[in-house]
Amino acid sequence: MLIDHLRQARQAFRRIWALIRKETYQVLRDPSSVAIGMVMPAVLVLLFGYGLSLDVSNVPVAVVFEDPSPDAHELAAGFELSAYFKPVFTTSMPLAEQLMRARRVDGIIRIRSDFSRHLKAGSADVQVIVLGTQANNARIIEAYAQGALGQYAARQAAEGRSPAPGMVKLRTRLWFNEANDSHYFLVPGLIVLIMTLIGAFLTAMVMAREWERGTIEALFVTPVRAGEILLGKMVPYFVLGLAGLFLCVVAAKLLFAVPLRGSLWVLTGVSILYLLVTLGIGLSVSSVTKSQFVASQIALLLSFMPAMMLSGFLFDLRSMPLAIQLISFLLPARYYVSLLQTEFLAGDVWSVILPNAAVLAVMATALLLLTRMATRKRLA
Repeated sequence: MLIDHLRQARQAFRRIWALIRKETYQVLRDPSSVAIGMVMPAVLVLLFGYGLSLDVSNVPVAVVFEDPSPDAHELAAGFELSAYFKPVFTTSMPLAEQLMRARRVDGIIRIRSDFSRHLKAGSADVQVIVLGTQANNARIIEAYAQGALGQYAARQAAEGRSPAPGMVKLRTRLWFNEANDSHYFLVPGLIVLIMTLIGAFLTAMVMAREWERGTIEALFVTPVRAGEILLGKMVPYFVLGLAGLFLCVVAAKLLFAVPLRGSLWVLTGVSILYLLVTLGIGLSVSSVTKSQFVASQIALLLSFMPAMMLSGFLFDLRSMPLAIQLISFLLPARYYVSLLQTEFLAGDVWSVILPNAAVLAVMATALLLLTRMATRKRLA
């Protein structure tokens, strides 16, 4: 009995290995090209016109009250009444730092315990700590904070209580991106796009290419099973995706000096989960279409474009309409962007890593099972 199982396993491995070699040769011999049709420009116009905005609004910030004086409360009122901020009030700086590490707030407004005393002396400091994973948003938040302090100073002057201009000074510091370098958030975002292209866009044309060239019938008459076909077609692109990941990590470190503060093993693990999701998307599309053009367009609409525009990579999701925000929760790229930014810039923050990785694991399992079912029906 054991010998029979070993013989069957060896035969299955030989069949899978033959498919892997065949698909690898196909990848090397015929690189896929991007087919651009009529649908993509229309979707771009709709998304840019109605769904996207470069403005930042409702920014969650933690306002730390170390000074309970009326002056401090009046200053904090400027942030509470502003349309740009959504403040969370606390008296504990460690709690505010914990909220920022968990990505529940994007900034900390710290009103020190000596604020009122220094204000009466003619000059007082307010510390603003901004999450630097997205340099553009960080600069905008700094400008909004400066505007809120300017409104406070204007109210003081209108009431005749302003002893001198500039009595409240703004001292800022960026967390996780001290240099305020846009590469710090662009490079992780580019990794998302590259993994999406390799995983979803290229694999979307795998089965469709077999149908167009008439080679799928040759697979029908072989003893190869449906699961073995899928595995044989997945492995080359899986290896290609991991190679692209490590190439991007090396480029990020050597060319752009982007720090990798988290574990490389954790980064690899979450990237494998996302790669399995994108492979599932590509193979699912490929299993239900027989045209490479149609498969490429569907994959482009389902994976690449959402990864670029609705994942939080380029645009702040909180500034989008509520309907678009809800749709973004269905997109795997949203979770992978959060994981990459956390791993590169903040480190192994498990309160962010575990829930996002769990969502990707569920998506990967569901998509691969769906692909297996669709392929079995087509081969029956």
